[in-house]
Formats: sequence, C-alpha cells, structure tokens
Amino acid sequence: MYIDRFEIHVPDEAINDLRRRLRATRWANATPAPAWQQGVDNAWLRELVAWWADEFDWRVAERALNQQPQFMADVATDAGGQRVHFVHRRGVGPRPYPLVLTHGWPGSFVEFHALLDRLCDPAAFGADPADAFDVVVPSLPGFAFSPAPAKPGASAFQVADLWAALMRGLGYERFGAQGGDLGAGVSIALASRHSDAVDGIHLNFLPGSYEPTVDAANASLTPAEQDYLREKAEWAVLEGGYAHMHATKPQTAAASLNDSPAGLAAWIGEKFRAWSDCDGVIERRFSKDALLTNLSVYWFTGSIGTSMQMYWENRLQPFRFAAGERVLPPVAFARFPKEINRPPRSWLERVFDVVQWTDMPRGGHFAAMEEPDLLAEDMRRFFRRFR
Repeated sequence: MYIDRFEIHVPDEAINDLRRRLRATRWANATPAPAWQQGVDNAWLRELVAWWADEFDWRVAERALNQQPQFMADVATDAGGQRVHFVHRRGVGPRPYPLVLTHGWPGSFVEFHALLDRLCDPAAFGADPADAFDVVVPSLPGFAFSPAPAKPGASAFQVADLWAALMRGLGYERFGAQGGDLGAGVSIALASRHSDAVDGIHLNFLPGSYEPTVDAANASLTPAEQDYLREKAEWAVLEGGYAHMHATKPQTAAASLNDSPAGLAAWIGEKFRAWSDCDGVIERRFSKDALLTNLSVYWFTGSIGTSMQMYWENRLQPFRFAAGERVLPPVAFARFPKEINRPPRSWLERVFDVVQWTDMPRGGHFAAMEEPDLLAEDMRRFFRRFR
C-alpha cells in the first residue's frame, strides 16, 4: 500500500471565489411562517453567510486542521483500488490500542478534532494513559479529500473492505471500530465482514435500514420496539426528505448545492440545528467558525454531490439480517437523548452481542463535537477489554 503525507492548502483564488459567490447570493423570498418551521431560518442563514464572507478566516482553520497528521493511501481490495485521505494519530501511552473512526453526513473528519485529543492523549484530560488509542480517521470515498469511487457500488460494505485493507496496510492486524451516522453502518459492516480482524465496535447511531428478520420463534415485537418503529416512521415523514433525495436523486440536488455556498450552508446548517442537543439555538453547541470549517471542506473539495452518493449505494445494499443471523464481535451502544432515532436495546440484541449500553445524559447526533468527553470515556470503557 502506497502512502503519501498530505497537507491541506486551498488556493487563494478558490477562497476569493467563495467570498464573491457568498456576497452575490440571490436570496429566496421568505415565507410568512415561524422560524425554522419549513426549513432553514432566513435570518440565521443571512447572518451565517455574512460571517462566512467577511469574518471567517479559512487560513486559520486550515492551519488547525493541518495540525492533525494526514495522509493519502492507495488502498486495494478485491473490488478494486481507491485513493483514501485519512488522519493517523498515534496515542501517548504504554500500548495504544488501534481504532478506526468513521464519520458520516453532513460531517467529515473535521468533527473529530476534540475527540482525537481525548482518545490519543487521555492523560492530558485526567484519564489513564493506558487507555490511549492509535486512531485512524479515513474520509469516506467522495467526502472531503478522498476522491469519489471510480465505479458504482461503494456502499458501507465495500467501504468496510477498504478500511480493513487500510488498517492491515498500516500494520494493525486487529483493531476496534467506532462510528455514528454513515460511520455506524461502516463499523457494522466491518464487524460483519471482518470479524477475524475487528475485536468489537462502538456505535452512537443505528442505520435506518437496519432490519432484523423476526423469526417464528421470536415473532412478537416488544412494546418498546413497536414505539421505536412508529417514531422512526413518523420522523422519516417529517424530517427525512433530505435522505430520500440523497438516496433517489442525488445528482439533482448536487447541481444546486455545488454551485451555491449559501444553498450548501442551508442544506447542512439546518441539520446541525435539528439533530443536535441545542434547544433550537445552534450556537449553544457549535460556533460559527466550527460550522464553517466543516462547510468549507465540503465547498473547497466540491464533494457535496459525491457525499450524497453513498445514500444511493446504501439504499441498494441495506442492513437486512436473516433470521438467526448474528454479528460476532461484541457491540457497545451510546444512546444520546437528542439523537434522530433511539432504538431500544432489544432491537439491537436481535442481531448483535450488546455488552455495553449507555444512556447518555445529554447530546445529539454530532456526539464527537457536542460531547467529546462523554463519548471518549464510553469508548475507553468498552475497548479496555481488548487491550
């Protein structure tokens, strides 16, 4: 496996072009509806766009991102090759445990900055240095600096094969995996397809397509499972339009979002409000600069369209399990109170060996950004058993 060091450097021309586009935004007429009722709030979006154009300093963000050791690797699997961007940060401790950490949408490797500090150097946060990790954070194919796949078919399952090959190429024969959102799907696929290498997986999200087959011997759903499935279906009707678009017509949405930074900010920014534990005020959880660093990575890499493609691929290869089918490596699940779906433990136990379950006191979908201390401690506790 060929590996190069990688450093982010966006040309000045691209930064100037972004500012020009932001200042020339053609604003939609506001509807006479309560703020956020029908999507992004126009006043909030205008404020964010003005900050992006005139106050946000990409060079400061770029320098901060480049503090993380980044690489590009040519990773080969039976399905073909893929160039993968990744962070590889070594732990500070006697025997750091190897971990692959996978982001989702609309996040990126950017969202793990604070979590990496806590995982790689636990002593700096008052934790035991024996709990240190060597952490690998790949960018999903078509996200950020990882090029889009050269051919169709790159669902969570094929990405899991890439990650297993990447970890082997880095010298890790056995490792753990963690993820939320799309990263939860990749982690599940790693455990399902590579149990010879994956010790266990830690999840803070359950993919929406996850569906165990309820066999005749265990036919009835519990009341908690019935409530969960009903709530999930109701959420999909009111909040799931973005996912349906991504999974069915991604290129239509991409044509607009890749051309308008204000549109991109609306599409992604609204999710950071709706899915986080912020009580409707985004800045309680995320600074403008934090939001715009993530947005700028999508913008400068032109990756919003290719990031949607994974929804299409996952729709074609959902997480359906046959009656009696089990995933062998043990699972930990951290359930955050404002997550977009909150499955009961029994729903996971139909397929997984759930050995750790934590109901978190606060936090939402973007757990690594919202509650890095809570997430890091839960991960330390789970992966201790494999050290």
